[in-house]
Amino acid sequence: MSARLFVISGPSGVGKGTLIRRARELGEQLAVATSATTRPARSDEHDGREYHFLSVDEFTRRADAGEFLEHVTYSGNRYGTLRSEVDRRLRNGESVVLEIEVQGAREIKRRIPDAVLVFVEPPTFDDLERRLRARDTDTPQEIAHRIEIARDEMKAKPEFDRTIVNDSVDRAAHELVRVVREATEEETR
Repeated sequence: MSARLFVISGPSGVGKGTLIRRARELGEQLAVATSATTRPARSDEHDGREYHFLSVDEFTRRADAGEFLEHVTYSGNRYGTLRSEVDRRLRNGESVVLEIEVQGAREIKRRIPDAVLVFVEPPTFDDLERRLRARDTDTPQEIAHRIEIARDEMKAKPEFDRTIVNDSVDRAAHELVRVVREATEEETR
């Protein structure tokens, strides 16, 4: 099997991180590249684990130096994927998974055409709204903004190589495992 880059994207609150974690628990060998952000860490987050938390100045310096594969401004904060995070793992023969938003996924596809883009969608938009409200991590204004962004992001689904409906974490994670295995086997043919 050959190392590949997988991009998991979709609206905020759809369960991208949960699906990646579950696919890894099922034994799928995926290295998770840690993204960088300028947003403040939440109380349960640690630098280098969920994100590399950077100041705006540090993020800008690194972006200007070309250290990011992609970087975007989303909901008032900057997010990006450090090239070094991905390159090192791919060189070591590891398939890499990125959990990023739609705009970043587009940039990755432009720069790395053989990346496999997977769009994760909710069973219904109402379900997504309920998930965002239930997370209890954002203010009502932030939730409203995320919902507005999500409506636009759902239109990007046709741009992706595969779509997975997250109606059941186990079912969707098994589908993600199938996508990864098919793509890595296809690469070795």
